Amino acid sequence: IDFSTLDVPEHPNASSLHSTGREVLLPRAGLVTLSVIMAVFSVTAVVLNATVIAVTLRHRQLRQPLNFALVNLAVADLGTTLTGAVPSVVTNAVGYYISGRVGCVLEGFCVALFGITALCTVALIAVERVFVVCKPLGTIIFQEKHAVAGVAASWLWSLLWNTPPLFGWGNYELEGVGTSCGPDWQSRDPKNLSYVVCYFVLCFAVPFIIIVVSYSWLLWTLRRVAKLGGAAAAKAEARIAWMVMMMVVAFLVSWMPYATLALTVVFKPDMNFSPLVKVMPIYMAKSSTIYNPMIYIYMNKQFQKYAIPFLLCGKNPFPPEEEASEVQTTVSPLNNKITPE
Repeated sequence: IDFSTLDVPEHPNASSLHSTGREVLLPRAGLVTLSVIMAVFSVTAVVLNATVIAVTLRHRQLRQPLNFALVNLAVADLGTTLTGAVPSVVTNAVGYYISGRVGCVLEGFCVALFGITALCTVALIAVERVFVVCKPLGTIIFQEKHAVAGVAASWLWSLLWNTPPLFGWGNYELEGVGTSCGPDWQSRDPKNLSYVVCYFVLCFAVPFIIIVVSYSWLLWTLRRVAKLGGAAAAKAEARIAWMVMMMVVAFLVSWMPYATLALTVVFKPDMNFSPLVKVMPIYMAKSSTIYNPMIYIYMNKQFQKYAIPFLLCGKNPFPPEEEASEVQTTVSPLNNKITPE
């Protein structure tokens, strides 16, 4: 790893320069505003994702195979917050990147590792739901070993494609206005370009296609079952499907602008962007870590039952409701009807 290419400002108060010596693209007030916004998002993300992890560890009822991926998503989001959002609070408050080359590489690697793991986990959740509801493998039942294998695969896939920049294929560099680090989208080096293309195809496009195909299949199955008279079970499963689809939409809304900006930089390097266009996609991506726990704490009655009292010191202002969302459903391979288990 080459740690020698990133210089530091000659004077710590040189607010007009960041760590590469180039002119900062945002005024001091803009950087402070970013710091405050990211501080709010960071605290919220830590509290919500830590709550999901804590209540799962405390309550055995939540430690079901179908919840493994949700907890894994909380772990990945928490990692993204601690390694990406929190450092950006400090660097924006200071006014320039302060961690040097080693810090830049570590931040870029960790944020990319946790971020791609989160995206792969969203795809995993979609596949698991199809596995349980549509039963594409017939009588094979979704078990703990399948859930563990899926979680392990999400981390291994992310690690596989975020490690190469540490060894020369691709790179991690300053991005945006120079106060955070990520994959190098701007280098025209052939090796870097080949890495970026592979990275987008295998770490963004493939999971995205899996998500779209899985939920299209799931919705088609639920609609077909509802027509066959399984309205009650279909309604229960549709609630879970709606919850997960909201997580997918929130994740894509957060990361699609970043992906679009990065691809534009790769294929149209001469295009000039305003500071706002450079900054917003990056911080939208980092803020994605608060959406998922909000969605499944709000919509999943099982998580809500334990998470809200945990957050409110034992109090639950919401009246108990029938936990329809906890009804698991299966598709019979013989008659293609959904029946409650």
